[in-house]
Amino acid sequence: MQVFLNLFDFKQKMNYRTEILAGLTVAMTMIPESLSFAILAGFPPLTGLYAAFIMGLVTAIFGGRPGLVSGGAGATVIVLIALMKSHGIEYVFAAVALAGFFQIIVGLFKLGKFITLVPKPVMYGFVNGLAVVIFMAQLEQFKTVVNGQLSWMTGPPLWIMGGLVLLTIGLVVLMPRVTKVIPASLAAIIIVFAVVLGFHIDTRTVKDIASVSGGFPPFHIPSVPLTLATLQVIFPYGLIMAGVGLTEGLLTLNLVDELTATKGNGNRESIAQGAANILNGFFTGMGGCPMIAQTLVNISAGARARLSGIVAALTILVIIIFGAPVIGLVPMAALTGVMIMVAIGTFEWASFRIINKMPRQDIVVGILVAVITVLLHNLALAVLIGVIISALVFAWDSAKRIRVKHFIDAEGAKHYELHGPLFFGSAATFTEKFDVTDDPAIVIIDFKASRIADMSAIDALHALTGKYAALGKTLYLTQLSPESQLLLKNADEVIAVNLLDNSKR
Repeated sequence: MQVFLNLFDFKQKMNYRTEILAGLTVAMTMIPESLSFAILAGFPPLTGLYAAFIMGLVTAIFGGRPGLVSGGAGATVIVLIALMKSHGIEYVFAAVALAGFFQIIVGLFKLGKFITLVPKPVMYGFVNGLAVVIFMAQLEQFKTVVNGQLSWMTGPPLWIMGGLVLLTIGLVVLMPRVTKVIPASLAAIIIVFAVVLGFHIDTRTVKDIASVSGGFPPFHIPSVPLTLATLQVIFPYGLIMAGVGLTEGLLTLNLVDELTATKGNGNRESIAQGAANILNGFFTGMGGCPMIAQTLVNISAGARARLSGIVAALTILVIIIFGAPVIGLVPMAALTGVMIMVAIGTFEWASFRIINKMPRQDIVVGILVAVITVLLHNLALAVLIGVIISALVFAWDSAKRIRVKHFIDAEGAKHYELHGPLFFGSAATFTEKFDVTDDPAIVIIDFKASRIADMSAIDALHALTGKYAALGKTLYLTQLSPESQLLLKNADEVIAVNLLDNSKR
Protein backbone atom coordinates (compact mmCIF):
# COMPACT_ATOMS: atom_id res chain seq x y z
CA MET A 1 0.00 0.00 0.00
CA GLN A 2 2.84 2.39 0.87
CA VAL A 3 4.46 1.80 -2.50
CA PHE A 4 1.13 2.45 -4.19
CA LEU A 5 0.78 5.76 -2.31
CA ASN A 6 4.32 6.74 -3.27
CA LEU A 7 3.62 5.80 -6.86
CA PHE A 8 0.93 8.40 -7.35
CA ASP A 9 1.80 10.75 -4.47
CA PHE A 10 -1.72 10.71 -3.04
CA LYS A 11 -0.37 12.30 0.13
CA GLN A 12 0.34 15.55 -1.71
CA LYS A 13 -1.63 17.68 -4.12
CA MET A 14 -0.67 16.85 -7.69
CA ASN A 15 -1.52 18.24 -11.10
CA TYR A 16 -2.00 15.09 -13.19
CA ARG A 17 -2.09 16.94 -16.50
CA THR A 18 1.21 18.68 -15.76
CA GLU A 19 2.84 15.44 -14.64
CA ILE A 20 1.72 13.51 -17.73
CA LEU A 21 2.75 16.23 -20.19
CA ALA A 22 6.09 16.67 -18.44
CA GLY A 23 6.69 12.93 -18.67
CA LEU A 24 5.97 12.96 -22.41
CA THR A 25 8.41 15.84 -22.88
CA VAL A 26 11.14 14.04 -20.95
CA ALA A 27 10.64 10.87 -23.02
CA MET A 28 11.04 12.82 -26.26
CA THR A 29 14.35 14.34 -25.15
CA MET A 30 15.66 11.12 -23.59
CA ILE A 31 15.26 8.85 -26.63
CA PRO A 32 17.84 10.45 -28.96
CA GLU A 33 20.29 11.00 -26.09
CA SER A 34 20.12 7.37 -24.92
CA LEU A 35 20.52 6.16 -28.50
CA SER A 36 23.51 8.43 -29.06
CA PHE A 37 25.27 7.23 -25.91
CA ALA A 38 24.72 3.59 -26.83
CA ILE A 39 26.05 4.06 -30.34
CA LEU A 40 29.03 6.06 -29.03
CA ALA A 41 30.02 3.17 -26.76
CA GLY A 42 29.56 0.55 -29.49
CA PHE A 43 26.51 -1.01 -27.80
CA PRO A 44 23.40 -2.20 -29.66
CA PRO A 45 21.15 0.91 -29.89
CA LEU A 46 18.27 -0.72 -28.02
CA THR A 47 20.45 -1.20 -24.93
CA GLY A 48 20.27 2.56 -24.49
CA LEU A 49 16.47 2.66 -24.71
CA TYR A 50 16.10 -0.34 -22.41
CA ALA A 51 18.30 1.43 -19.88
CA ALA A 52 16.17 4.56 -20.16
CA PHE A 53 13.01 2.52 -19.50
CA ILE A 54 14.36 0.40 -16.64
CA MET A 55 16.29 3.17 -14.87
CA GLY A 56 13.43 5.61 -15.34
CA LEU A 57 10.69 3.33 -14.04
CA VAL A 58 12.48 1.84 -11.03
CA THR A 59 13.91 5.12 -9.74
CA ALA A 60 10.66 7.01 -10.37
CA ILE A 61 8.79 4.58 -8.12
CA PHE A 62 11.39 3.78 -5.48
CA GLY A 63 13.91 6.63 -5.78
CA GLY A 64 14.92 9.24 -3.27
CA ARG A 65 12.79 12.09 -4.53
CA PRO A 66 9.98 12.93 -6.94
CA GLY A 67 10.95 14.80 -10.10
CA LEU A 68 14.32 13.13 -10.53
CA VAL A 69 14.72 11.44 -13.94
CA SER A 70 17.13 8.56 -14.55
CA GLY A 71 18.15 6.89 -17.78
CA GLY A 72 21.05 5.67 -19.89
CA ALA A 73 23.46 8.47 -19.02
CA GLY A 74 26.66 9.26 -20.87
CA ALA A 75 28.77 9.59 -17.72
CA THR A 76 28.30 5.94 -16.76
CA VAL A 77 28.48 4.67 -20.33
CA ILE A 78 31.88 6.29 -20.90
CA VAL A 79 33.26 4.17 -18.05
CA LEU A 80 32.28 0.99 -19.92
CA ILE A 81 33.64 1.78 -23.39
CA ALA A 82 37.05 0.20 -22.72
CA LEU A 83 35.41 -2.95 -21.31
CA MET A 84 33.18 -3.20 -24.37
CA LYS A 85 36.19 -3.02 -26.68
CA SER A 86 38.28 -5.52 -24.72
CA HIS A 87 35.72 -8.14 -23.61
CA GLY A 88 32.38 -7.46 -25.31
CA ILE A 89 28.80 -6.68 -24.34
CA GLU A 90 28.29 -9.68 -22.01
CA TYR A 91 31.00 -8.42 -19.67
CA VAL A 92 29.38 -4.98 -19.81
CA PHE A 93 26.08 -6.42 -18.57
CA ALA A 94 27.92 -8.20 -15.74
CA ALA A 95 29.76 -4.98 -14.77
CA VAL A 96 26.50 -3.01 -14.77
CA ALA A 97 24.89 -5.52 -12.41
CA LEU A 98 27.95 -5.42 -10.14
CA ALA A 99 27.80 -1.61 -10.09
CA GLY A 100 24.20 -1.89 -8.95
CA PHE A 101 25.28 -4.13 -6.09
CA PHE A 102 27.86 -1.56 -4.96
CA GLN A 103 25.25 1.22 -5.08
CA ILE A 104 22.82 -0.75 -2.92
CA ILE A 105 25.59 -1.26 -0.35
CA VAL A 106 26.19 2.51 -0.25
CA GLY A 107 22.49 3.11 0.34
CA LEU A 108 22.13 0.42 3.00
CA PHE A 109 25.08 1.80 4.96
CA LYS A 110 23.65 5.33 4.61
CA LEU A 111 26.72 6.78 2.92
CA GLY A 112 24.68 9.06 0.66
CA LYS A 113 24.94 11.83 3.26
CA PHE A 114 28.52 12.49 2.17
CA ILE A 115 27.15 14.52 -0.75
CA THR A 116 26.67 17.30 1.81
CA LEU A 117 30.46 17.64 1.83
CA VAL A 118 30.35 19.21 -1.65
CA PRO A 119 30.98 22.96 -1.18
CA LYS A 120 28.86 25.61 -2.88
CA PRO A 121 31.65 26.80 -5.24
CA VAL A 122 32.04 23.20 -6.46
CA MET A 123 28.29 23.05 -7.11
CA TYR A 124 28.46 26.31 -9.06
CA GLY A 125 31.34 25.00 -11.15
CA PHE A 126 29.65 21.63 -11.64
CA VAL A 127 26.36 23.16 -12.80
CA ASN A 128 27.98 25.77 -15.06
CA GLY A 129 30.31 23.21 -16.59
CA LEU A 130 27.38 20.88 -17.13
CA ALA A 131 25.44 23.65 -18.90
CA VAL A 132 28.35 24.18 -21.28
CA VAL A 133 28.63 20.41 -21.91
CA ILE A 134 24.92 20.16 -22.70
CA PHE A 135 25.18 23.12 -25.08
CA MET A 136 28.32 21.82 -26.82
CA ALA A 137 26.70 18.40 -27.26
CA GLN A 138 23.91 20.01 -29.28
CA LEU A 139 26.41 21.45 -31.76
CA GLU A 140 27.12 17.87 -32.86
CA GLN A 141 23.69 17.89 -34.50
CA PHE A 142 25.05 20.47 -36.95
CA LYS A 143 27.50 17.93 -38.32
CA THR A 144 26.93 15.39 -41.07
CA VAL A 145 28.85 12.55 -42.70
CA VAL A 146 30.60 13.56 -45.94
CA ASN A 147 32.76 11.02 -47.77
CA GLY A 148 32.86 8.84 -44.68
CA GLN A 149 33.97 11.66 -42.37
CA LEU A 150 32.02 13.82 -39.94
CA SER A 151 32.06 17.49 -40.91
CA TRP A 152 30.03 20.64 -40.34
CA MET A 153 26.88 21.16 -42.38
CA THR A 154 26.99 23.73 -45.14
CA GLY A 155 24.48 25.32 -47.46
CA PRO A 156 20.72 24.54 -47.29
CA PRO A 157 21.00 21.69 -44.70
CA LEU A 158 22.75 24.10 -42.31
CA TRP A 159 20.24 26.89 -42.85
CA ILE A 160 17.29 24.52 -42.45
CA MET A 161 18.71 22.99 -39.29
CA GLY A 162 19.59 26.39 -37.83
CA GLY A 163 16.20 27.84 -38.72
CA LEU A 164 14.27 24.99 -37.12
CA VAL A 165 16.42 25.17 -33.97
CA LEU A 166 15.78 28.92 -33.70
CA LEU A 167 12.06 28.32 -34.26
CA THR A 168 12.07 25.78 -31.44
CA ILE A 169 13.90 28.16 -29.09
CA GLY A 170 11.49 30.96 -29.95
CA LEU A 171 8.50 28.71 -29.24
CA VAL A 172 9.95 27.59 -25.89
CA VAL A 173 10.38 31.25 -24.89
CA LEU A 174 7.01 32.50 -26.19
CA MET A 175 4.64 29.60 -25.49
CA PRO A 176 4.32 30.29 -21.72
CA ARG A 177 2.96 33.74 -22.61
CA VAL A 178 0.28 32.15 -24.80
CA THR A 179 -0.71 29.14 -22.68
CA LYS A 180 0.61 27.08 -19.82
CA VAL A 181 -1.77 24.19 -20.42
CA ILE A 182 1.00 22.25 -22.19
CA PRO A 183 4.73 22.47 -21.34
CA ALA A 184 6.51 24.87 -23.67
CA SER A 185 9.13 22.26 -24.62
CA LEU A 186 6.54 19.69 -25.66
CA ALA A 187 4.52 22.29 -27.54
CA ALA A 188 7.64 23.39 -29.42
CA ILE A 189 8.49 19.81 -30.41
CA ILE A 190 4.94 19.17 -31.66
CA ILE A 191 4.76 22.42 -33.65
CA VAL A 192 8.16 21.99 -35.31
CA PHE A 193 7.29 18.34 -36.02
CA ALA A 194 4.09 19.50 -37.74
CA VAL A 195 5.93 22.17 -39.73
CA VAL A 196 8.51 19.68 -41.00
CA LEU A 197 5.84 17.15 -41.99
CA GLY A 198 3.44 19.73 -43.43
CA PHE A 199 6.03 21.41 -45.65
CA HIS A 200 7.97 18.22 -46.42
CA ILE A 201 11.19 19.75 -45.11
CA ASP A 202 14.25 17.57 -45.61
CA THR A 203 16.10 17.54 -42.27
CA ARG A 204 17.67 15.05 -39.88
CA THR A 205 15.23 13.02 -37.79
CA VAL A 206 15.47 10.55 -34.90
CA LYS A 207 15.52 7.56 -37.27
CA ASP A 208 18.73 8.93 -38.79
CA ILE A 209 20.47 8.16 -35.47
CA ALA A 210 19.23 4.59 -35.07
CA SER A 211 16.12 2.45 -35.11
CA VAL A 212 13.98 2.66 -31.98
CA SER A 213 11.86 -0.39 -32.82
CA GLY A 214 11.99 -3.48 -30.60
CA GLY A 215 10.18 -5.49 -27.94
CA PHE A 216 10.05 -5.72 -24.16
CA PRO A 217 13.52 -5.94 -22.58
CA PRO A 218 14.40 -9.67 -22.63
CA PHE A 219 15.65 -11.45 -19.53
CA HIS A 220 19.24 -12.47 -20.11
CA ILE A 221 21.86 -13.81 -17.72
CA PRO A 222 25.25 -12.35 -18.75
CA SER A 223 27.21 -15.08 -20.55
CA VAL A 224 30.46 -14.72 -18.60
CA PRO A 225 32.46 -17.39 -16.73
CA LEU A 226 31.65 -17.39 -13.02
CA THR A 227 35.32 -17.24 -12.02
CA LEU A 228 37.65 -15.04 -10.02
CA ALA A 229 39.27 -13.96 -13.28
CA THR A 230 35.94 -12.55 -14.49
CA LEU A 231 35.48 -10.69 -11.22
CA GLN A 232 38.95 -9.20 -11.58
CA VAL A 233 37.98 -7.91 -15.02
CA ILE A 234 34.61 -6.38 -14.16
CA PHE A 235 35.33 -5.27 -10.57
CA PRO A 236 37.11 -1.97 -11.38
CA TYR A 237 34.57 -1.04 -14.05
CA GLY A 238 31.64 -1.81 -11.75
CA LEU A 239 33.18 0.14 -8.89
CA ILE A 240 33.95 3.20 -11.01
CA MET A 241 30.53 3.12 -12.67
CA ALA A 242 28.85 2.91 -9.25
CA GLY A 243 30.87 5.86 -7.99
CA VAL A 244 30.22 8.00 -11.05
CA GLY A 245 26.51 7.17 -11.03
CA LEU A 246 26.11 7.93 -7.33
CA THR A 247 28.06 11.18 -7.59
CA GLU A 248 25.96 12.44 -10.48
CA GLY A 249 22.78 11.11 -8.92
CA LEU A 250 23.28 12.67 -5.50
CA LEU A 251 24.44 15.96 -7.01
CA THR A 252 21.34 16.01 -9.19
CA LEU A 253 19.19 15.22 -6.17
CA ASN A 254 20.84 18.09 -4.28
CA LEU A 255 20.24 20.43 -7.23
CA VAL A 256 16.54 19.52 -7.41
CA ASP A 257 16.29 20.02 -3.65
CA GLU A 258 17.45 23.61 -4.15
CA LEU A 259 15.19 24.23 -7.15
CA THR A 260 12.06 22.90 -5.44
CA ALA A 261 12.85 23.88 -1.82
CA THR A 262 12.22 20.27 -0.75
CA LYS A 263 14.40 17.50 0.66
CA GLY A 264 15.21 14.20 -1.03
CA ASN A 265 16.63 11.00 0.43
CA GLY A 266 20.11 10.23 -0.88
CA ASN A 267 20.33 6.76 0.64
CA ARG A 268 16.99 5.70 -0.82
CA GLU A 269 18.08 7.05 -4.20
CA SER A 270 21.31 5.02 -4.00
CA ILE A 271 19.37 1.80 -3.35
CA ALA A 272 16.94 2.53 -6.19
CA GLN A 273 19.79 3.24 -8.60
CA GLY A 274 21.47 0.01 -7.57
CA ALA A 275 18.31 -2.05 -8.04
CA ALA A 276 17.74 -0.48 -11.47
CA ASN A 277 21.29 -1.22 -12.59
CA ILE A 278 21.06 -4.84 -11.44
CA LEU A 279 17.91 -5.18 -13.54
CA ASN A 280 19.75 -3.54 -16.45
CA GLY A 281 22.45 -6.16 -16.22
CA PHE A 282 19.87 -8.96 -16.48
CA PHE A 283 17.56 -7.26 -19.03
CA THR A 284 20.16 -6.13 -21.62
CA GLY A 285 20.28 -2.47 -20.60
CA MET A 286 23.51 -0.48 -20.64
CA GLY A 287 22.87 0.90 -17.15
CA GLY A 288 22.77 4.52 -16.13
CA CYS A 289 22.06 7.09 -13.46
CA PRO A 290 20.01 10.27 -12.97
CA MET A 291 20.20 12.53 -16.02
CA ILE A 292 20.53 16.17 -15.08
CA ALA A 293 19.37 17.60 -18.39
CA GLN A 294 16.19 15.52 -18.48
CA THR A 295 15.59 16.20 -14.80
CA LEU A 296 15.75 19.93 -15.49
CA VAL A 297 13.36 19.48 -18.43
CA ASN A 298 11.01 17.69 -16.05
CA ILE A 299 11.23 20.32 -13.31
CA SER A 300 10.93 23.24 -15.73
CA ALA A 301 7.78 21.62 -17.14
CA GLY A 302 6.23 21.84 -13.68
CA ALA A 303 6.58 18.22 -12.53
CA ARG A 304 6.93 17.75 -8.78
CA ALA A 305 5.68 14.18 -8.26
CA ARG A 306 6.72 10.65 -9.24
CA LEU A 307 4.09 10.30 -11.96
CA SER A 308 6.05 12.26 -14.58
CA GLY A 309 9.02 9.90 -14.33
CA ILE A 310 6.74 6.88 -14.58
CA VAL A 311 4.99 8.34 -17.63
CA ALA A 312 8.36 9.06 -19.28
CA ALA A 313 9.57 5.49 -18.74
CA LEU A 314 6.35 3.88 -19.93
CA THR A 315 6.25 6.21 -22.95
CA ILE A 316 9.70 5.02 -23.97
CA LEU A 317 8.57 1.39 -23.68
CA VAL A 318 5.44 2.06 -25.76
CA ILE A 319 7.55 3.80 -28.39
CA ILE A 320 9.97 0.87 -28.53
CA ILE A 321 7.14 -1.61 -29.03
CA PHE A 322 4.57 0.36 -31.03
CA GLY A 323 5.54 3.96 -31.81
CA ALA A 324 8.90 3.72 -33.54
CA PRO A 325 7.59 4.69 -37.03
CA VAL A 326 6.16 7.97 -35.70
CA ILE A 327 8.94 8.92 -33.27
CA GLY A 328 11.52 8.17 -35.93
CA LEU A 329 10.15 11.14 -37.92
CA VAL A 330 10.63 13.71 -35.11
CA PRO A 331 13.15 16.31 -36.32
CA MET A 332 16.38 16.44 -34.37
CA ALA A 333 16.30 20.23 -34.69
CA ALA A 334 13.31 20.37 -32.33
CA LEU A 335 15.07 18.25 -29.71
CA THR A 336 18.27 20.25 -30.16
CA GLY A 337 16.45 23.52 -29.56
CA VAL A 338 14.85 22.19 -26.39
CA MET A 339 18.20 21.00 -25.03
CA ILE A 340 19.84 24.35 -25.81
CA MET A 341 17.18 26.03 -23.70
CA VAL A 342 17.85 23.48 -20.97
CA ALA A 343 21.55 24.43 -21.09
CA ILE A 344 20.69 28.12 -20.79
CA GLY A 345 18.37 27.42 -17.87
CA THR A 346 20.92 25.19 -16.17
CA PHE A 347 23.68 27.79 -16.07
CA GLU A 348 23.95 29.58 -12.71
CA TRP A 349 23.87 33.13 -14.05
CA ALA A 350 23.72 34.36 -10.46
CA SER A 351 27.31 33.19 -10.01
CA PHE A 352 28.45 36.13 -12.17
CA ARG A 353 26.61 38.54 -9.89
CA ILE A 354 28.27 37.29 -6.72
CA ILE A 355 31.69 36.40 -8.11
CA ASN A 356 33.29 39.61 -6.83
CA LYS A 357 31.89 38.89 -3.35
CA MET A 358 33.29 35.33 -3.10
CA PRO A 359 36.68 34.48 -1.57
CA ARG A 360 39.39 34.18 -4.19
CA GLN A 361 39.96 30.48 -3.51
CA ASP A 362 36.25 29.75 -4.03
CA ILE A 363 36.34 31.50 -7.40
CA VAL A 364 39.36 29.44 -8.48
CA VAL A 365 37.71 26.18 -7.35
CA GLY A 366 34.45 26.98 -9.17
CA ILE A 367 36.23 27.84 -12.42
CA LEU A 368 38.49 24.77 -12.18
CA VAL A 369 35.54 22.41 -11.68
CA ALA A 370 33.73 23.97 -14.65
CA VAL A 371 36.81 23.68 -16.89
CA ILE A 372 37.43 20.02 -15.96
CA THR A 373 33.76 19.24 -16.57
CA VAL A 374 33.89 20.82 -20.03
CA LEU A 375 37.25 19.42 -21.12
CA LEU A 376 36.98 15.88 -19.77
CA HIS A 377 33.17 15.45 -19.71
CA ASN A 378 33.78 13.67 -16.39
CA LEU A 379 31.47 15.25 -13.84
CA ALA A 380 32.45 12.89 -11.03
CA LEU A 381 36.17 13.58 -11.44
CA ALA A 382 35.55 17.33 -11.61
CA VAL A 383 33.55 17.29 -8.39
CA LEU A 384 36.10 15.05 -6.65
CA ILE A 385 38.97 17.38 -7.56
CA GLY A 386 36.93 20.39 -6.45
CA VAL A 387 36.13 18.81 -3.07
CA ILE A 388 39.77 17.82 -2.52
CA ILE A 389 41.06 21.30 -3.34
CA SER A 390 38.41 22.92 -1.15
CA ALA A 391 39.35 20.59 1.72
CA LEU A 392 43.06 21.37 1.32
CA VAL A 393 42.37 25.11 1.24
CA PHE A 394 40.25 24.80 4.38
CA ALA A 395 42.98 22.76 6.10
CA TRP A 396 45.62 25.32 5.16
CA ASP A 397 43.47 28.19 6.36
CA SER A 398 42.66 26.39 9.64
CA ALA A 399 46.35 25.59 10.17
CA LYS A 400 47.22 29.27 9.95
CA ARG A 401 44.53 30.21 12.45
CA ILE A 402 45.85 28.19 15.41
CA ARG A 403 46.88 30.57 18.22
CA VAL A 404 48.46 30.15 21.64
CA LYS A 405 48.27 32.51 24.62
CA HIS A 406 50.40 31.86 27.68
CA PHE A 407 50.84 33.06 31.27
CA ILE A 408 52.48 31.93 34.52
CA ASP A 409 50.21 31.37 37.52
CA ALA A 410 50.93 32.14 41.18
CA GLU A 411 52.43 28.68 41.73
CA GLY A 412 54.95 29.14 38.92
CA ALA A 413 53.29 26.83 36.39
CA LYS A 414 53.12 28.05 32.81
CA HIS A 415 49.73 27.83 31.07
CA TYR A 416 49.32 27.67 27.30
CA GLU A 417 45.76 28.43 26.10
CA LEU A 418 45.26 26.84 22.70
CA HIS A 419 42.81 28.33 20.17
CA GLY A 420 41.93 26.47 16.99
CA PRO A 421 41.84 22.75 16.08
CA LEU A 422 44.98 20.64 16.43
CA PHE A 423 45.23 18.40 13.36
CA PHE A 424 47.71 17.37 10.67
CA GLY A 425 47.77 20.83 9.12
CA SER A 426 48.44 22.73 12.35
CA ALA A 427 50.62 20.22 14.24
CA ALA A 428 53.94 21.72 13.11
CA THR A 429 52.87 25.30 13.91
CA PHE A 430 51.56 24.12 17.29
CA THR A 431 54.93 22.61 18.27
CA GLU A 432 56.74 25.85 17.40
CA LYS A 433 54.63 27.79 19.94
CA PHE A 434 56.38 26.21 22.97
CA ASP A 435 59.63 27.30 24.61
CA VAL A 436 60.64 23.89 25.99
CA THR A 437 64.10 24.94 27.13
CA ASP A 438 63.10 28.04 29.15
CA ASP A 439 59.68 26.90 30.40
CA PRO A 440 59.29 26.09 34.14
CA ALA A 441 59.01 22.58 35.58
CA ILE A 442 55.23 22.48 35.25
CA VAL A 443 53.55 23.30 31.92
CA ILE A 444 49.78 23.07 31.29
CA ILE A 445 48.04 23.17 27.89
CA ASP A 446 44.41 24.33 28.08
CA PHE A 447 42.25 22.81 25.33
CA LYS A 448 39.05 24.66 26.24
CA ALA A 449 39.07 26.48 22.89
CA SER A 450 40.61 23.64 20.89
CA ARG A 451 40.28 19.94 20.17
CA ILE A 452 42.46 17.02 19.14
CA ALA A 453 41.38 15.96 15.66
CA ASP A 454 43.64 13.18 14.37
CA MET A 455 46.72 10.98 14.81
CA SER A 456 49.05 13.79 13.76
CA ALA A 457 47.77 15.86 16.69
CA ILE A 458 48.22 12.93 19.10
CA ASP A 459 51.76 12.35 17.86
CA ALA A 460 52.62 16.06 18.28
CA LEU A 461 51.44 15.96 21.92
CA HIS A 462 53.37 12.73 22.52
CA ALA A 463 56.56 14.24 21.09
CA LEU A 464 56.15 17.49 23.04
CA THR A 465 55.56 15.56 26.28
CA GLY A 466 58.77 13.63 25.62
CA LYS A 467 60.77 16.82 25.04
CA TYR A 468 59.67 18.26 28.37
CA ALA A 469 60.27 14.94 30.15
CA ALA A 470 63.82 14.78 28.78
CA LEU A 471 64.56 18.05 30.64
CA GLY A 472 62.92 16.88 33.85
CA LYS A 473 59.75 18.88 33.25
CA THR A 474 56.11 17.76 33.17
CA LEU A 475 53.52 18.69 30.53
CA TYR A 476 49.84 18.41 31.44
CA LEU A 477 46.72 18.57 29.24
CA THR A 478 43.49 20.03 30.58
CA GLN A 479 39.96 21.00 29.50
CA LEU A 480 39.87 18.26 26.85
CA SER A 481 36.58 17.55 25.07
CA PRO A 482 35.09 14.04 25.44
CA GLU A 483 36.01 13.29 21.82
CA SER A 484 39.62 14.34 22.40
CA GLN A 485 39.83 12.26 25.56
CA LEU A 486 38.55 9.23 23.67
CA LEU A 487 41.21 9.63 20.98
CA LEU A 488 43.95 9.78 23.62
CA LYS A 489 42.49 6.82 25.48
CA ASN A 490 42.45 4.67 22.35
CA ALA A 491 46.08 5.53 21.65
CA ASP A 492 47.37 5.23 25.24
CA GLU A 493 49.39 2.10 24.46
CA VAL A 494 51.65 3.94 21.99
CA ILE A 495 51.78 7.48 23.42
CA ALA A 496 52.55 9.13 26.75
CA VAL A 497 50.59 12.21 27.86
CA ASN A 498 49.54 13.56 31.26
CA LEU A 499 45.92 14.58 31.94
CA LEU A 500 44.77 16.77 34.83
CA ASP A 501 41.71 15.82 36.85
CA ASN A 502 39.82 18.86 35.54
CA SER A 503 40.18 17.66 31.93
CA LYS A 504 36.44 17.01 31.67
CA ARG A 505 34.26 19.80 30.47
